[in-house]
Amino acid sequence: MISAFRFLLVISSILLLCGCDPPVQEQEGSGDTQVSEQFIRVNQYMQQRHQDHISAFLERVDWSAEVTPSGLWIVIEKPGEGRRIAENARVSYTFQSTLLDGTPCYQATYENPKQITIGKGGMESGLEQGLQKLSEGAEAVFLIPPHLAHGNFGDRKKIPGNSVLIYRLQVLKVE
Repeated sequence: MISAFRFLLVISSILLLCGCDPPVQEQEGSGDTQVSEQFIRVNQYMQQRHQDHISAFLERVDWSAEVTPSGLWIVIEKPGEGRRIAENARVSYTFQSTLLDGTPCYQATYENPKQITIGKGGMESGLEQGLQKLSEGAEAVFLIPPHLAHGNFGDRKKIPGNSVLIYRLQVLKVE
C-alpha cells in the first residue's frame, strides 16, 4: 500500500514539475517579417527575370514596345481611329494568345469575337490594362508577364504556371 502511495506521489510530482515549465516564448513578428521579406525578394527576382525574358524576346523579333509601370509591354501595330476604351466600356475584339515560345493557347475570331466589359473582371489584369490604352480599330500585341496574367499556377488547362503570354489582338467595337 505504501509503495503504491509512493508511486502515485512520484508520478504526481513529475507531472506537476513538467506542468510548471513556463510556456515557450516565440519572438513576436521577427519570423513573420523574415518570411515576408524573403517572399518579397523572390517575387521581385521573378518579376525581373520575366521582364528580362520579354526584353530579350522583343530584341530577337525586332519589335519596339512601350512598357507600363506595372510591367505590361505593348506593341501598337495600328492605332485605332474610333472611340477610346475606358472604364465600363463594352469591347469586342479578336485575339490569338500564345506562350513566349509560340505555343498556341486561346483565340477569338471575327465570326466569334471576345466581348468584355472593362472594369468588371473576368480576364487577365494585363489584358484589361492594355485594352484601356487602345481605341476602336486598333491592332496591338501585348506581352503579359505572369503577375498580370495567370500567376504561379497558370489556368490549369493550356497555360502553365509562371508563363509570359503574348496577345495579338484587334479591337472591333467599343460601346
